[in-house]
Amino acid sequence: MAGMKKVLVAALVAAFAAFIGHRILKLQQILANREVTVKHLKCHYLKNIEYGAEDITILRDGLAFLSTGLKYSVLPSFSDEPGKIYILDLLHPKPTPVELQIKGDLDLSSFNPHGISVYTDEADDSVYLFVVNHPQNKSQVEVFHFVQENTLVHLKTITHPLLHSVNDIVAVGVENFYASNDRFFLNDALQFLSIFLGVPFCQVVYYSPKEVRVAADGISSANGINISPDKQYIYVSDIIDREVDIFERREEEQLVYLKSVAVGSLCDNIDVDHRTGDLWLGCHPNSMKLSKYDPEDPPGSEIIRIKDIHSEQPVVSQEYVDNGHVLQASTIAAPYEGKLLIGTAFHKALCCDLK
Repeated sequence: MAGMKKVLVAALVAAFAAFIGHRILKLQQILANREVTVKHLKCHYLKNIEYGAEDITILRDGLAFLSTGLKYSVLPSFSDEPGKIYILDLLHPKPTPVELQIKGDLDLSSFNPHGISVYTDEADDSVYLFVVNHPQNKSQVEVFHFVQENTLVHLKTITHPLLHSVNDIVAVGVENFYASNDRFFLNDALQFLSIFLGVPFCQVVYYSPKEVRVAADGISSANGINISPDKQYIYVSDIIDREVDIFERREEEQLVYLKSVAVGSLCDNIDVDHRTGDLWLGCHPNSMKLSKYDPEDPPGSEIIRIKDIHSEQPVVSQEYVDNGHVLQASTIAAPYEGKLLIGTAFHKALCCDLK
């Protein structure tokens, strides 16, 4: 009997050691700095964008909204000014970002915009901009009405316990949206422990004025989120697991997991081409360089495209790659009629030609 106990204890110790070894290896993979081969497009820097354009979304008429000046978590920040929202007309011969004026009851001194989403009301073509905001490190959603050429009117601020660490958002109605929580624990030590142990606690939350609830869970770190052109599917970038999770929208806005597509990089925000359904992702090939910023050895940028994501063999390709000497820490890539806008967490932004 004593011998059996020793065997069991030894087996448990060996299993635990193997588990810890596996998790250490996994953590090393997450923090690894990949050497990238530069692959450029014909691009130029966007004027007025000096401190990042973390998220970009484009209307079908070519108007692009950019959220800038994010201050977040371990990311470096090089400006003390509050964040701003810019607009850019891609149909203009020389597209130039213009700051949007914000009116209404919103504290602009602490405005810290993160993920954004635009919803157009088919009833009257009104355009609503949803913005994830982190004033004083809080997590809340601002809803704006886009009026005239350069004005946003603030309509409401949305807070809820389930919206505790929102990274990105996709609007599905005038007052309805899905939001991704990129962490479960607000305590840094507990969050690191959950990552180390590989516990997928993160969630996608569905919000409406009538109810707020978890629509999907079991995600290691839900980052970028977007919707298919036919509105049937929700895509979520699981940045830690280096994959895009695909969910189908069902009755009562519940999300049903279908599959995941590996992308091989730490991918941030997602944009979806409304014509082809292709997914474009801004990614981080150098996570350690991102968290331990060195201007002499900056983090690179990687833009990944996924074609035929619902097929048995989706095509994953690199469309733009830089070692950080042109563009640092890409977070979003948004295509429109042969052009590609690339935004970053804290650096500049590019307008590139795809044709």
